[in-house]
Order: sequence, then structure tokens, then C-alpha cells
Amino acid sequence: MFAHCKKPALGALAAVALTWTTVPAHALTFTFQDIINTADATFNQELGINSAGTIAGYFGSGAMGHPNQGYTTVPPYTSFTNENFTGSVQTQVTGLNNIGTTVGFWSNTNVGGGMDSNFGFVNVGGTFTNVNNPNTATMAPTFNQLLGVNDSNIAVGFYTDAMGVTHGYTYNIASKTFSTDINDPNTVISTTAAAINNAGEIAGFYTDAMGNTDGFIYNGTNFTTLDVPGAMDTSLLGLNNLGEAVGFDVDATTGMHGIVCSITALTCQEVDDPNGIGTTTFNGVNDQGQVVGFYVNGGGNTIGLLATPIPEPGSLALLATGLLGIGVIRRRRKTA
Repeated sequence: MFAHCKKPALGALAAVALTWTTVPAHALTFTFQDIINTADATFNQELGINSAGTIAGYFGSGAMGHPNQGYTTVPPYTSFTNENFTGSVQTQVTGLNNIGTTVGFWSNTNVGGGMDSNFGFVNVGGTFTNVNNPNTATMAPTFNQLLGVNDSNIAVGFYTDAMGVTHGYTYNIASKTFSTDINDPNTVISTTAAAINNAGEIAGFYTDAMGNTDGFIYNGTNFTTLDVPGAMDTSLLGLNNLGEAVGFDVDATTGMHGIVCSITALTCQEVDDPNGIGTTTFNGVNDQGQVVGFYVNGGGNTIGLLATPIPEPGSLALLATGLLGIGVIRRRRKTA
């Protein structure tokens, strides 16, 4: 089954950060935590995270006999709630918002090798609805996926038409209506709309005339390409309400690195999980700057990850000053 991007101990923590490709005032650093559903410790991908820290993802590689199985998990991420489309053989939960809606895609087979059809879904209050763009090809295997959803219950995804061309779109969950196709003007082959924020801005990626993958931001009117300088490929997969996009790039040695980008400054920082240097993908980001994704470890296992930003020293000093002030006020009240 299509995987949405393309055995450490549970809860292990580490910190790492690389440099910005175009250096801003401060580079971000993160602590990393493995997210592993023990139903399958060999393959987990985390695909979305909301502001409460609820994570959407799945286990199982999708190879024959190893089906994708969707789930959600909440802090401290030691238990998992299964979420699978009714009657499905495979499910990936790819996105969620702050009002309880989840989205993703499912399959009715587990053949593997890219031969399983994909059908989009939304889950509102425990009720699953099948979502397929009417322009999706009808000859199996067919490909239609929902990948993200904002707090207005506008979902975003893509479908592949009868000519094998991929088109992005949005889906209004309340009215059950589809937008016109979202196609980056720099491609005639493939556009994937992967994430949408509350302002309606969309992040995704397209295939250019050279066959390379480029990230884009779409504000409803204009497309802006956002690539990591020097990378062969860049894909944007997640977007929050504060102008941060995440995804991954592929370098000249075919190493994969997670990226955190500013959609206003058009800069990106490469960040690797310390246990997966050159094998890291970021899929989702919330408004606290927490990032989810996955990496491949030395044993060949795909491990889900949560990356939490470490406050800058200046922010910590400011916080300490504020706490000190609160302490002084409290002491004064006690002696008054």
C-alpha cells in the first residue's frame, strides 16, 4: 500500500539539530522520542499531530501479509487506539484537527507492491465516510487519498486520473463537495496537496520537467516553490497555523533528511533523528512546533518519531525571569 511520504526502547529521548540551509537568526533544536505501537515494533509511521499532542499514524509496511493498520495515540504515547475504516483490509490515518476529525485512506486488499487501490475517508465523531474524487481513474488499482484537515473541516488530498496524472484537491466535509483540481503550474505530471492550515494555505509537492520533486505552498491564488538548496528532491507534507511547513529532502547521496521550513522567509532547516541520520522524514507539525514522522534504524526497522522543540536560551531566560517575578509577588503577599 502507498506509504504517505514515500528497536529502540519505547520513549527513548535524544536531541539533535543540523544547520539551516539559509541561516536564520536561530537554528531549532529538538528532543526526539520514539513512538512504537507494540502490535508491530518493526514498522510505524506517525503522520499527523494536533495541538493537544494527539498523534495519528499506522503500523504495518503494506507488503503482502503485513497490512497497514491505523491508530491514534495521546501523551505519554504508551497506549494506542485502533482506527480502521469499516470493513477495510488496510488503513492509514494521515491527518487530524483540533475538533476531533481524522482523515486518511483505506484499501480493500493487501496485495502489496503498489497494487492495492486507495480510497479516501473522513471520520467525524466515530462515523466513517468514504471519500473519492469523482475524477479518479476507475481501472484498478486506483489512487485517492486524504492527507490533512483543518479546523474548518476542509480536507486536502490527491487523486490519480485515467492518464496516470496526479491532481491535488480540497474536500468540504460538511457539504461533501470537491474543489477544482489543484495543479502546480510548473508540472503537467503530478501535484500532491498534503496539508492545509486554518487560513486555507496548502503545502505539498509536484514533479517538475526534469523529473525531480519540488515542494510548494499555495495560498488559494499563487503557488510558491519551496526547495532545499542543493537537494535533489524536496517534499512538503505538513503545515501549521504559524507558517511552519515540514517534510523531507533527498540529498546528492540519496540520504533523506527531515526539514522544517518557514513559508514566509522561504528557508528550510534539515533535521535528522539521531538514530536515523539520512533516513528521517517529517510528516506533520502542530502549533507548538512539535513534529511527527519516522526514521529507519540500523536494523532496517521503520520507527515513528515525535520531535519537540527545545526553547531558545533567551526564551528560557525570559521564562525564568517571569517565574522569579511570580515568586517575589507571592513572598510579598505572604509577608503583607
